[in-house]
Amino acid sequence: MSKTKNYEHLSVFEQIKQGLEESIAHSRGELSLKTTELPVPPPPASPKGIVSLRRKLKMSQSVFAATLNVSPKLVQSWEQGLRKPARGDLRLIQIIAQQPRIVEELLALAGSRRPISGRSRGKKPASAA
Repeated sequence: MSKTKNYEHLSVFEQIKQGLEESIAHSRGELSLKTTELPVPPPPASPKGIVSLRRKLKMSQSVFAATLNVSPKLVQSWEQGLRKPARGDLRLIQIIAQQPRIVEELLALAGSRRPISGRSRGKKPASAA
């Protein structure tokens, strides 16, 4: 059997030839192929489920959106049933629902880059007056 070469540097004919040779070697038991199992898709998230998860985590829509790296408007539209989360967002929602401590730990490690609650911009605390 020929040496395995980088497919990017082979002509189309050479790629087909090498593939056929590898197929024959596999059928003879001379070559084992690696089998990779893909993870199952994340479960769908209903509007009520998203609201429930967010409230369970005691997060505002803005904080929940920042946690998922999406806009607060997008979270609102999910919760109102106007839009459905994309697959990547569904996976993050699944992880947060199953392992909320992970999110807490990541947010604690990242530190507070901007205030989540507290006084509004431009207003001074009452004690400073």
